[in-house]
Amino acid sequence: MTPTAGSEESAPGSAESTGPDSRDSGPQPDPTGSGLRILIAGASGFLGTPLKVRFAELGHQVRRLVRRTPVTSSTEFHWDPSIGRINADAVNDVDVIINLAGPPVFTRPWSNARRELLRTARIESTRLLAETVVERYADNPSKPLWLQSSATGWYGTRSGSEPYDESAPPAGDFLGQLAKDWEAATEQAASAGVPVIFLRNGMVLDQSGSTLKLIKPVFQLGFGGRIGSGDQHMPMISLHDWLRAVQFMITERPAPGPYNITIPDPPTNAEFTAALADLLGRKARLAAPSALLRTALGELAEQLTGDQYVAPKALLAAGFAFDGPDVTSTLQLALDRAR
Repeated sequence: MTPTAGSEESAPGSAESTGPDSRDSGPQPDPTGSGLRILIAGASGFLGTPLKVRFAELGHQVRRLVRRTPVTSSTEFHWDPSIGRINADAVNDVDVIINLAGPPVFTRPWSNARRELLRTARIESTRLLAETVVERYADNPSKPLWLQSSATGWYGTRSGSEPYDESAPPAGDFLGQLAKDWEAATEQAASAGVPVIFLRNGMVLDQSGSTLKLIKPVFQLGFGGRIGSGDQHMPMISLHDWLRAVQFMITERPAPGPYNITIPDPPTNAEFTAALADLLGRKARLAAPSALLRTALGELAEQLTGDQYVAPKALLAAGFAFDGPDVTSTLQLALDRAR
């Protein structure tokens, strides 16, 4: 299954094992009491909503780019990437920019119009933000850190005996080229000296997101099962660890470039199915045939049945430690957040 990230559940540590906001200790407020100034694009989505809450708990000052009329001029700034409009004051004196903006990828089949929307919404908004940052920080030696959402869709559905790491080239399929062009839209900012980190998110799991919200009731009724052969790897991470990874990037400031935000031990679809069924106290004997999925979903079905063996080599090398490094602990974290 090939995820891509944005403002939905993506079908997305610390230098020490506990980290600054681990499962045991929770988020720790900024000791200075002032916090960082953080701008988020896509703050109302599946990833952005808990992220802005987490930052508020940590004492950071959160600004949001919004398409509606801002409610407060101090924390909300209007933009409309479709017409190239943005209130450039949003980027003034910020320490961190996080761009999560983009419509859901896996909510419907990919018509030509849908493909165009998925591309333009991500690329135009990112390019507009990059141009704005360059304009405001051209003569400022203190550049903000930019965390740019991307996806493990970069790697396509390619099987192999060894997992893909961040050095692998982009796939030539729709999602691979979408991820490539999405990341490239930040080039103007990176060339101007802005440190850009690409968050190549795997599937981010939480009860509040689309995947578990949809499939948990099915499994509880005993109708859960694997997709296709079940042999395909699924890059994933709990929302809990995803939030920790973002905080890790801000706190530790690793080298700019891509980071796979996925667990070190990605399960196959069959392993994921078995683990979820076991945690819910159910059996999972059924299967959705690949041929049926292709008939119903077209090319989108290939993203559900294709293998994607991805490892977080750069993230581990930077010193991040997962609270949920495997499928069982990842699902436990995702389900625990629901209770």
